[in-house]
Amino acid sequence: MKLFRFGSPGSEKPGVVLGENAWVDVSAFGADYDEAFLGGGGLAKLEAWLKQNGSSCPKVDPSQVRLGAPICRPSKIICVGLNYRAHAVETNMPIPAEPVLFFKATTALVGPNDDLKIPRGSEKTDWEVELAVIIGKTARYVEKSEALEYVAGYALHNDYSERAFQLDRGGQWVKGKSCDTFAPLGPTLVTRDEIDPSNLKLWLKVNDKLVQNSNTDDMIFDVPTIVSYISQFMTLLPGDVISTGTPQGVGLGLKPPTFLKVGDTVELGIEGLGTSRQRAVASD
Repeated sequence: MKLFRFGSPGSEKPGVVLGENAWVDVSAFGADYDEAFLGGGGLAKLEAWLKQNGSSCPKVDPSQVRLGAPICRPSKIICVGLNYRAHAVETNMPIPAEPVLFFKATTALVGPNDDLKIPRGSEKTDWEVELAVIIGKTARYVEKSEALEYVAGYALHNDYSERAFQLDRGGQWVKGKSCDTFAPLGPTLVTRDEIDPSNLKLWLKVNDKLVQNSNTDDMIFDVPTIVSYISQFMTLLPGDVISTGTPQGVGLGLKPPTFLKVGDTVELGIEGLGTSRQRAVASD
């Protein structure tokens, strides 16, 4: 099942992609895609509801509406750093012995095709195509062998980063990761039964030039390891997002380093999860 949300920011409606490419409005189901929906067995209830009501749902043209993030604002966005071997090499960092964790503010969350706002004072706004894991039920001290049972599904994520804020200003990475619009998510949340996260092609283009082109099989820590590991340190709630790291080809690793400027366009995609596009604009 593929879930999406559409409409103006803060007023999004829930939708589902039926069959190959039938986008429909499921507002009549009566629930948005949030912690209560996922934690209360909403996916199974929605699937059953669609069997009776799917054919009568209003159609949605995704090219004519704004797509929002496929989930409501989660309790947290947790990111994994340096989780692709080639990316660790390009940044001259050692291969981590354990997952490197940091947070991204939930206020950074936007729709997949919303504009990227270059932050005030930014010198080094960078791109990062990533596989996002959406948690489906409360997880604490989860064993690796059971970790995928706690996953609702997966989504495409661009973990935008301001490298000067992140690396040159001291302190934690979070301030280089949390600027408004720095977490475009979607277009859809694809449920875990449809996706094998261990072998997915992922790519990113800047101004039509391919700069990231890899596969999740280059991950140092796979999805079950990541979910289990994080659950040893904190409770994961339904709807929480785990962004699993980026492959080589970020602007910081290019020679010379290259960063985004107003007017640039970024396009990205992951096999089975769709594509997204952001245009860089000046911050408010």
